[in-house]
Amino acid sequence: MKDTKQGLPDFTKGPILKSLIALALPIVFANVLQTAYQLVDTFWVGRLGAEAVAAVSLSFPIIFLLISLGGGLAIAGTILVSQYKGSGNLNQIDHVSAQTLIMMVIVSVIFSVIGYFISEPVMQFMGAGPDVLAQSVSYLQISFMGLTFMFAYFVFQSLMRGIGDVKTPLYIVFGTVILNLILDPLFIFGWGPIPGFGVSGAAIATIGTQGLAAIIGLVLLFSGKYGIHLKWRNFKFDFPLIKKMFFLGFPSSIAQSMRALGMAVMAFLVASFGTLTVAAYGIGSRMFSFIIIPALGLAMATTTLVGQNIGAGKMERAQEVTRLASIISFVFLSALGVLMFIFAVPLTAAFIPNDPQVIESGSFFVKIMALSFGFVGIQQTINGAFMGSGSTMASMILSIISLWVFQFPLAYLLSNHTSLAETGIWWSFPISNILATIVTIIWYKKGDWKKKKLIEKDTRLVTEISKEVIIEEGLN
Repeated sequence: MKDTKQGLPDFTKGPILKSLIALALPIVFANVLQTAYQLVDTFWVGRLGAEAVAAVSLSFPIIFLLISLGGGLAIAGTILVSQYKGSGNLNQIDHVSAQTLIMMVIVSVIFSVIGYFISEPVMQFMGAGPDVLAQSVSYLQISFMGLTFMFAYFVFQSLMRGIGDVKTPLYIVFGTVILNLILDPLFIFGWGPIPGFGVSGAAIATIGTQGLAAIIGLVLLFSGKYGIHLKWRNFKFDFPLIKKMFFLGFPSSIAQSMRALGMAVMAFLVASFGTLTVAAYGIGSRMFSFIIIPALGLAMATTTLVGQNIGAGKMERAQEVTRLASIISFVFLSALGVLMFIFAVPLTAAFIPNDPQVIESGSFFVKIMALSFGFVGIQQTINGAFMGSGSTMASMILSIISLWVFQFPLAYLLSNHTSLAETGIWWSFPISNILATIVTIIWYKKGDWKKKKLIEKDTRLVTEISKEVIIEEGLN
């Protein structure tokens, strides 16, 4: 059923399965395209040699941390917009959207200035040698300069997901991938009057594509044709709302940052077992990052559907969304896990075809990990439900428990204090996934997330904005 005022589907009615698929598929494709974006950068930078690759590789954890922080904060916009969409409060959707943009611009400017000046000491701390330092610092500083563009697009993407429009961001991401494919070699190697900037050229190309994406997103938001209509009056600074959104999004930022930090710590533990183990871990991690894409798509779809249905006062439907999404995610990821278990050897060999030892170790890691993929799906989906209800603190705590209470301690104990050695790291994945899923389900069953109230206290803003609209349109 269509929402005639917004021209978007009404996800508080109709078949839940159809709604989940309609939301999840474009998000999955957009995430795949984002992965392609990173692969394009890696492909072209790799043509410059090992030093260039090392410069970008050292910078990536910092950039990934920034992406985690920005994406986490922007989720506040998704949560509030989805709930106001469900309640039918169109004025508040526009107001929250503008305030989210203000918050993210302020945060991005602060990060940009600080990051630009600490880039060199950070790269030195990361271990950049004299042959790599200058390139890595330049790449990181340019990336910091474009941070506002990145965060602005995060806002657009999050707001669109909140109202249920996931196709428009998909089209923009597709366009940026194509544009990046053209701009990367142009700025890295140069052509005609355009000089080659080397590694820095990859960062310049990224800023260019992200800047264009952000501008297109803002134009669409101001146009009012895509479910949100930003007006200049919406940008009147609303400190109580911005404070509320910051503390709503901050736990999500911490949760995502913990994942980024957890990856780094696990890589450090793996490295202590030598090159063979590092290579096997790298292959398994890449396969896992591919598997997680549909899980994240369903989780984000769940966030939108739960948020809109809670906003509409349909808590039972929000629970049914979570139940159905969890079942779908478990079954689908388990099926992928079975396929990966069966074809673990040829899949691993596709990465390193001429190294039997790495193939043996990597495929064993994949087999151990694969059969627990369904549990990861349940975790992600319920996490999406927590997000939709505004229970971001629960999401943060569960993320910390999963990584720092279960996975890393298990990986360390099993690998260093048992005869399993490096395979103890492999076993930590399925064990921690199952334990974390049990804790997540118990937390969900407690039902605290259903008691979260986000939008009832904002009636004053509705009244104020309505008065402004009446005065501005000369209807008083």
